[in-house]
Amino acid sequence: MKKGELAMKKYVCGPCGYEYDPEVGDPDNGIAPGTAFEDLPDDWVCPICGVGKDEFEEE
Repeated sequence: MKKGELAMKKYVCGPCGYEYDPEVGDPDNGIAPGTAFEDLPDDWVCPICGVGKDEFEEE
């Protein structure tokens, strides 16, 4: 990580364990790499089990 850059945090789905990695995004669902979890659309759901963002916890 370069000086002045903020590391984007990974989040894990509580029910299934899927890890949202902002460096990867969720390209299969239109989320570009580099998209922070906080910037995901409100209607985004876990691509594995379908729960909402409120079921994710910061890693």
